[in-house]
Amino acid sequence: MTRQPRVVIIGGGTGLPVLLRGLKQYPLDITAIVTVADDGGSSGRIREDLDIPPPGDIRNVLAALSDVEPLVEEMFQHRFRTSNELSGHSLGNLILAAMTSITGNFVHAIQEMSKVLNVRGKVLPAANQNVVLHAEMEDGTVVSGESKIPFSGKRIHRVFLSPDDIKPLPETILAIRQADLIVIGPGSLYTSILPNLLVPKLGQEVCKAQGKKVYICNLMTQAGETHEFTASDHVQAIYDHMDDGAIDTILVNKENIPEDVQLRYHEELAKPVIYDIGRLEELGLEVIQEEIVCDDDDVIRHDAKKVAEILFKIIKDET
Repeated sequence: MTRQPRVVIIGGGTGLPVLLRGLKQYPLDITAIVTVADDGGSSGRIREDLDIPPPGDIRNVLAALSDVEPLVEEMFQHRFRTSNELSGHSLGNLILAAMTSITGNFVHAIQEMSKVLNVRGKVLPAANQNVVLHAEMEDGTVVSGESKIPFSGKRIHRVFLSPDDIKPLPETILAIRQADLIVIGPGSLYTSILPNLLVPKLGQEVCKAQGKKVYICNLMTQAGETHEFTASDHVQAIYDHMDDGAIDTILVNKENIPEDVQLRYHEELAKPVIYDIGRLEELGLEVIQEEIVCDDDDVIRHDAKKVAEILFKIIKDET
C-alpha cells in the first residue's frame, strides 16, 4: 500500500483547530505542532499551579482532530461557569493536567488523550516544558508573557523565548524532516506562530526541510501585534526571526470582506490585510490567491473546507 502524504501544521490559537477540522477529512498523515507559550486564562492558572505546559491550545487541537460523539467533544471542551476555583477552567484542561500528573509527562498525557478521543493524526507540543514568550518593543522595552504582549500599546520589534535551554521533541524534528507539506498558520503572528518557530532547532529544521512550506496569511490585522501590516510585513517578520527558506508559498484571500463586517472589526482596531502581491513575489514566494473567507457567527475565519481542499491539491501535486 502507498503511504498517505505527510502534513505538518504549525501554529496555535483559534486558527489551527479551524484548519485541522477541514484537513482531517482527507487521507493525510497529519502532525500538529502546537505552541506552549500561552499564559492566560485557565491554561495560565494550570501552568502556574502545576508547573506544566499550558494545555489550552493542545486541548483545542485534540478536539478538532477527534473522532468521537459530539457530546463527548462538547464535554471535553466544557468550561465551568461557577463562583468557585473551578470557574473559567475547561474540563479538557483539567483532564490533561490530571493525565500529566498520572503519567509524569505532558507528551505522554497528550498521547493517552489522543487514544481516548480517537484523534486522527499526532498532536505534539513545540516543547515538553514551560516556556515564556518575551517581546522587545521598538522603544527597547521588553514585555514578558504571551497574554500581555498584545496589550502593551507599543509596536513589536522582535519576540524571543526563555529559558535558553529549550529542547524540541525528537518526534517534532522527525515529523518536519519527513513532511511532504509544512503548513504555517493561520494564527496570531507573534504569539501563536513565531513561538513555535523560535524553539531551538525546530525553526531551523523547517528552513532546511525538503517538503513544500506554505504560509496561510491572516485575513485581518490584529491590534497590538500586526496593526497596519500587509501580507509581506507578516512574511518579513517571520524572515527577521528565521534563517532563509522558511516559506515557499503563501496563500492569501482574494474575496472582499463585507463593509458591515469591517465595521465590527473596526472597534478592535483590525482591518483586512492588504495583499501586496508584487512585494510577495519580490520576496521569492509563490502566491496563491483564492476566496477563502467564512463569516462564522460574526467572526471572520478561514473557510476550513476550501483551505483544506487547496492544501490537499498542493500536496497531491508534490507527491
